[in-house]
Amino acid sequence: MLLDESFEKYNHPRFIQNDPIQIPHSYTKKQDIEITAFWSSMLAWGQRKTIINKSKELFSMMDNAPHDFLLNHKDKDLKPFENFKHRTFQAIDCLYFIEFLSYYYKKHDSLEKVFIKHMNEDDLTTENMLVGFHNEFFSLDFAPQRTRKHIATPARKSTCKRLSMFLRWMVRQDDKGVDLGIWENIPTSILLMPLDVHVRRVATKLGLLQRSQNDFKATLELTNNLKAFDPKDPVKYDFALFGLGLDGFAK
Repeated sequence: MLLDESFEKYNHPRFIQNDPIQIPHSYTKKQDIEITAFWSSMLAWGQRKTIINKSKELFSMMDNAPHDFLLNHKDKDLKPFENFKHRTFQAIDCLYFIEFLSYYYKKHDSLEKVFIKHMNEDDLTTENMLVGFHNEFFSLDFAPQRTRKHIATPARKSTCKRLSMFLRWMVRQDDKGVDLGIWENIPTSILLMPLDVHVRRVATKLGLLQRSQNDFKATLELTNNLKAFDPKDPVKYDFALFGLGLDGFAK
């Protein structure tokens, strides 16, 4: 099958070197992996090379020890972040991310906990987790309104592409070692496809997506259709659809 062939081709260690997933792969401490994976995925729009370079720039300002930085930084250490920018992600957004993650990691040892807190036993997708995470992320009194656009939620009908990619990175685990798979409490069967315009183009050409709007319902439709091929791990086909796009399948 075309999807499985493309999955095998792109779910390979060589994929890492040109993809933002290389950023968390360069760390060994669990919290550093989580933090860099989360932040890199939130910055993941635009060219992959630019995303990688901006992520490296960001974490170099934390001496490439983000967990330690979040727990122990002083106010003066925040000065460099006042000039950080990636597309519409501005300094005010960056400083709030630092504020929330500092607050969170002083109370918890893993970001997984905030997601599973909102997971119900009978959930068929991560929808409840995505809504819950967004609400908790902006639960601090001084959360900037403009920063909310950088953390998607199904409540706004977003595809939640970047958060779904982050969860794929954290949850999926196989013998190829591309996805990090360091979380053990979220089943791969409820993960949602990271849907962007490139994946949409390929999925539409393959007849896997009929919905014309790029929204959360489209994410659900595509994911459900992919479950027909692998109900336990539908998002593995993210590699396939992305790879087919790279190969010019839907031009």
